[in-house]
Amino acid sequence: MDFEDYRKHDAVGLAGLVSKGEVSPPELLETAVARMAQVDPKINAVTLDLTEWGRQDVKRHIWGGPLAGVPFLLKDLGAQLAGAPTSSGSAVFRDQLAPADSAITKAYKEAGLVIFGKTNTPEFGLMPVTESTLLGPCRNPWDVTRTPGGSSGGAAAAVAAGIVPAAHASDGGGSIRTPASACGLFGMKPSRGRVSFSPTGEGWGGASIQHAVTRSVRDSAVLLDIVCEPQPGDPYFIAKPERSFASEVERDPGKLAIGFTTAALASDGLDPECAAAVLDAARLCESLGHIVEEVTVPGDLAAMQRGAGDVIGASIAATLEAEGERRGRPVSESDVEFLTWATYQRGKQVSGANYVRGLAAIHAYGRAVAGLFERYDVVLMSTLGSPAIPVGHLTEDVRQYTQRLFAFMPNTQAFNNTGQPAMSVPLAWSKGGLPIGLQFVGRMGEEAGLFRLAGQLEKARPWFDRVAPL
Repeated sequence: MDFEDYRKHDAVGLAGLVSKGEVSPPELLETAVARMAQVDPKINAVTLDLTEWGRQDVKRHIWGGPLAGVPFLLKDLGAQLAGAPTSSGSAVFRDQLAPADSAITKAYKEAGLVIFGKTNTPEFGLMPVTESTLLGPCRNPWDVTRTPGGSSGGAAAAVAAGIVPAAHASDGGGSIRTPASACGLFGMKPSRGRVSFSPTGEGWGGASIQHAVTRSVRDSAVLLDIVCEPQPGDPYFIAKPERSFASEVERDPGKLAIGFTTAALASDGLDPECAAAVLDAARLCESLGHIVEEVTVPGDLAAMQRGAGDVIGASIAATLEAEGERRGRPVSESDVEFLTWATYQRGKQVSGANYVRGLAAIHAYGRAVAGLFERYDVVLMSTLGSPAIPVGHLTEDVRQYTQRLFAFMPNTQAFNNTGQPAMSVPLAWSKGGLPIGLQFVGRMGEEAGLFRLAGQLEKARPWFDRVAPL
């Protein structure tokens, strides 16, 4: 199969060709590997090449499962692949090999996906850009001078560049939705508890969740069907739905009450093109028969952010101190990047009482926001504060880091901490040709409703054939 044929299909489409015998898994893998060799030197998306693992897999695999034979990439953070390192973007962990597959990796393999690499991520997923010292900067296929976002930047860049139709990703503050917006992809952050972190417990007090970035809505739905099986002992739990998420994509969403805002929740305001994209998306939803009204998102965002900062800081401190105990010496400032060290220093100062108060602020914010969803089915806003920013912009001046951080990603972290599902949908492009994602937030546990709406939006304003000019 040549690349042009390969790129015409999403993951479900490629699996259909395999099932009909029109293409073989080895052919698909070699097409993906050839595309990776062609474009990855320009974008640095795939930072661990496991091509030979993939080749061995396609030789011994008995093909079955909904995505049998489809090439796939894991983010180098979160998902463990037995025998392979999971660096988490940090020199601290670059040589540690996973003893076993994590639950999500097992589910991907059982579905027939062929894993042949791991993708770039910032250190410990702490930044909304992907520019770690260990792995080097990842670049956006739409404009290689700009970031693909983060922390799933390598995953999004690989999908946008056509290496794979979908890739594993995770989201603790916007890390699925941010790169989806920056790279013109569909990105669903599931509800808290929808996808297990087994065999580990949780990420960042339950704020973090795993899923994927995809070119099509149905790929995201099928992948969520594959991985939404709760595991024994999960600290957060949502039962598997009776109907598949894949079936929801084709269902009519009905007449929804949609609230929208052009506000930037955590900064002074949106880039004008992002604000215009929100208004345009609101008009599109109205034209599709939905009731659309402007809203204000309630809750004490500043208190939530302080609480989340304490939880994340304490989590990083626990990770680094455990690693120090394992290696017999403390992790030092020279072992990690400046942001990681600053986060660690903050985390060391968080008392048990302050940690609990932080969680209380997060939960209070979640209850306040939930009140808005008693009236509205969905709330619409810009995913990001602007289109993709230049590589290096966020870190070139440490004094401006926090201001630049929330100017770029003002609207995503809130919904990690409420636990609600939220999706970035590529409905707009800037005058300069950069993608602009629109974020739609649903009620807790109601990914099905978001998938129905996403399927409707995808038909009304298709984006699949808009490809990066790489």
